[in-house]
Amino acid sequence: MSLRPLVLLSLFSLLVACSSDAPQPQPPTPGPAPQQAQKKAKEAAELGPLPAFQRELSGTLQGVPTGAEVELALLVIDDKDRPQQLLASSSLIGNNQVLPFHLRFNPESFPAGARVELRGRASQSGQLILHLPSQLISQPTTQTLGQLQFVKAP
Repeated sequence: MSLRPLVLLSLFSLLVACSSDAPQPQPPTPGPAPQQAQKKAKEAAELGPLPAFQRELSGTLQGVPTGAEVELALLVIDDKDRPQQLLASSSLIGNNQVLPFHLRFNPESFPAGARVELRGRASQSGQLILHLPSQLISQPTTQTLGQLQFVKAP
């Protein structure tokens, strides 16, 4: 067998491969993290009536840009300002408007004599952009905290 048919066949295959259309780039799609956050935010908005065994913190958040993922947490804090226990958490998606929130918790898990704070953070594309100054929660009762302002993260 001569080498010439093999070279021609290889050259022909190369030309056919190069003549095909280049693959079109796929438009970027949001990953599973933003979709999960949107799903959680939607579920949080549809909580329904407050059960008798739960209490709720509510209010509004200001300064959250559109698409930012907001996380709120009710935490037990130790003497060195470190979180020790998570009592409740909530996820929301910013809309560049006043953002209402409702954070439900079990009052029985609220430790007597311990420092409990509401803390929050907002991130965009996985990067921390804003934080909520800590709000001291002194009693395990349903409370309206009013308007809370997010500030730039250090």
